[in-house]
Amino acid sequence: MSDELARLRSEVEELQGQLAFQDDSIAALNDALSAQQQEILLLRKQVELLAKRLKDQHSDSDGPATEQERPPHY
Repeated sequence: MSDELARLRSEVEELQGQLAFQDDSIAALNDALSAQQQEILLLRKQVELLAKRLKDQHSDSDGPATEQERPPHY
């Protein structure tokens, strides 16, 4: 009977260790996911701002460049 009790105790301790490891892993993954979500939100805002700036530049332009203006690759 004591061997069976020792085996059960060992299995319970093993399961408790696995549960603790899983809890730590879940917490770490949750932190990583939260950080990534914040970064995604920031990147979306930046893309929206860049899209607005690009749209504003196109609406502000006077059409094709004049002969006096040199293209940026010159």
